[in-house]
Amino acid sequence: MEESRLERKLKLEIEKRDGMALKFVSPGKAGVPDRILMLPEGVAVFVEVKAPGKKLRPLQQKRAIELERLGFPVETVSSDAEVEGLLEKLFPLEFIK
Repeated sequence: MEESRLERKLKLEIEKRDGMALKFVSPGKAGVPDRILMLPEGVAVFVEVKAPGKKLRPLQQKRAIELERLGFPVETVSSDAEVEGLLEKLFPLEFIK
């Protein structure tokens, strides 16, 4: 499945950069993002990984809004290019040539 491959890629790339990409499971609270990225210097980012062409379900949109209202960034990725774009956004100096 493409979604699980993208999730593995994201996890490995974050770990290469000394971060953690923890699987987020919240019993009793459906629709939470797939991963919590714990990055150097105390940065936390929630990420929903979708199969190419898929959109957030209404409950996932609601959970993303709830997290953003609390001040947490929430990202969605559904392709290799979007994973790379997120990495560039989170680690911009690594992408300067």
